[in-house]
Amino acid sequence: MVISDWILNNFIEIFGAVTGIVYVFLEIRQTIWLWPIGIITSAVYIWVFFTSKFYADMSLQGYYLVISCLGWYWWTKGTGQKKEEEKGRMGEGEKEELQVTRLKLRTSIVLVIVFVLLYAAMWFVLTRLTDSPVPVRDSFITSLSIIATWMLARKIYEHWYLWIVINFVSAVLFLTRGLYPTVILYVVYGIMSFAGLVEWKKTIKTDLTARKNE
Repeated sequence: MVISDWILNNFIEIFGAVTGIVYVFLEIRQTIWLWPIGIITSAVYIWVFFTSKFYADMSLQGYYLVISCLGWYWWTKGTGQKKEEEKGRMGEGEKEELQVTRLKLRTSIVLVIVFVLLYAAMWFVLTRLTDSPVPVRDSFITSLSIIATWMLARKIYEHWYLWIVINFVSAVLFLTRGLYPTVILYVVYGIMSFAGLVEWKKTIKTDLTARKNE
């Protein structure tokens, strides 16, 4: 009876956790359907984080909604260039898919600067304008997640390293707030992030081999 009552009281959070796990699985597989699932997950967690007073994380979910739409578009559009389906059919090929790439030095410098600015701004807002109980960690997770999600939308391989940090820091934070289904979700996220590193690295090697053979 106690378990059933707990499930009824937390079914929205549990649903969000389940869709979140599906989202990461699709991310590892580089399946475009990760984006609509991500939209659903974000909508659920806007409510979960609002009721738990994780205001930065709540705002982050709103960002996820926007970046999910952009990611869906970028992955669908691909490179915007055409590729030949067969020899002799020049100009009639399908659009080339967006390929997994490595993080460039210039991009990494820009992202570090953006992270610092976001972190400082969020820490200031949470400290001065809200009753957030964990402004430092909440700001850190939110800022780094914004960077990682943008990198995912652009299919940059190194975004998985950021998710490993984000997921385990988040799991500890949410444990202190009693969000147990979400703790489980982020632990699973963290484990799946290592799988993502392995699978996406295989894709990079495959892409490079294919281009050399063209």
